[in-house]
Amino acid sequence: MRKLKGVIVSDKMKKTRVVAVTRLKKHPRYLKYYKVTERFKAHDEKEEYKTGDTVIIQEIRPLSRGKRWQIISKEKITKE
Repeated sequence: MRKLKGVIVSDKMKKTRVVAVTRLKKHPRYLKYYKVTERFKAHDEKEEYKTGDTVIIQEIRPLSRGKRWQIISKEKITKE
């Protein structure tokens, strides 16, 4: 199962969070990298994660028309 890291951008739905995952993509002709952001709806049973949290999501069976991911943990932020 795939796991992705992203930031919660919306927590307005019941038991659902919208997670934005940003990655770098290489342009085929100019060979420069640019950012691509995808938004996934992820299941949050206990409604414990809020907007701005960095989370790890995992692919699961379809729960609804647009929800195929589940939040499994909050990303730990380490200070150096």
